[in-house]
This record gives sequence, structure tokens and C-alpha cells, in this order.
Amino acid sequence: MSYRERNLNALWVLLGINVLMFVAVYARPDLVWTLGLQPGSVLARPWTIVTSIFVHEDIWHILANMVTLYFFGSSLCRLLGTKWFLITYFGAGLLGSLFYILMGPATSVAIGASGAIFGLGGVMTVLAPKMRVMVFPIPVPMPLWVAIIGGFVIISFLPGIAWQAHLGGLVAGLLCGYYFRKKGRFNFG
Repeated sequence: MSYRERNLNALWVLLGINVLMFVAVYARPDLVWTLGLQPGSVLARPWTIVTSIFVHEDIWHILANMVTLYFFGSSLCRLLGTKWFLITYFGAGLLGSLFYILMGPATSVAIGASGAIFGLGGVMTVLAPKMRVMVFPIPVPMPLWVAIIGGFVIISFLPGIAWQAHLGGLVAGLLCGYYFRKKGRFNFG
């Protein structure tokens, strides 16, 4: 199946779930505590390992994550197919949650799709490291690997960022990318 023949249904479903969860949390802000990942209470609320991936704090948080999810997701969904795209997305999100459980503050709450999205970026970094991308607000195209790794480093220093989840997602994505490249079927040539 060619790159263009694959559909984006899985991507649209993920985007839709994120938006619906954002609306729900906007209507009921207390849902952040029910659905967000808190390392100290994960045994009492194990579902948060997954639900936290779909919860966002504000309009800028979800907007940035959904634009990035669409950018990476549309390429990877077409390239890898639905099955491998979803395995990568959820695998990166889950490893991000695990990293946050192991290294995050016990009483803090982590939310957002960034760990899963860094996983998609990690795959792209391995499969197409020289791809040129523009990153707002920098007006100069740069190699994708610089944007992903540089973005991770810069974002990690911002207050209130769950860098542990980003790191876990990125590690998962890089490992998946190497697996796909080794298989030889998934490559941007």
C-alpha cells in the first residue's frame, strides 16, 4: 500500500477524543484530579496512566499538542498504517506515564498528550532526520532531529512541565523508529 492510500481515521479519532476530553474538563475542572496522573495515587487510580494522555490544561496546551499530533500523526499514520501508528502512540504515552510515575513528584498531576507526541517525533527523528521543518516562531527551516531534540531540551526547563513523560515518550519513539528502520519497510528514503 502506498503512502497516500492509507487513511487517517485513527488520527481523527485521537484528535476527537482529546477535544472531547478538553471540553469535559473545561466544563468540570475537577476532572483533572480524577483523570490526571499523580504518581502517589496511581495504585488507587490506575486508569490515569491512560486517561492523563487525553487531558489538557488550557486552550494553548491542547492547541499546541493537537497541531503537533496532526503534523506527526498524518505522516506516520500514512507511512506505518493504523496498527503501528496506534501502537507507537499508546506505547509512547504509556512509557511517558511510567517515567513520570518513577521520576515525577508524588503529589503533582501530569496531563497532556505530549509524551505520546514526543514518541511520534522520536519515530520521525529516526526515519527522516534530515527532513526540514519550520518551528514557530523560528523563521528558518531546520532538520527534524534538531527540532525534536532541541524542543525537548527547551521545554524541559519550563516550570510545570512533565519532562519525565516527554523523555519516556521520546525514548519509546526512538526505539520504535529504530525497529521500523531495521525492518526496512518504513523509511522516507
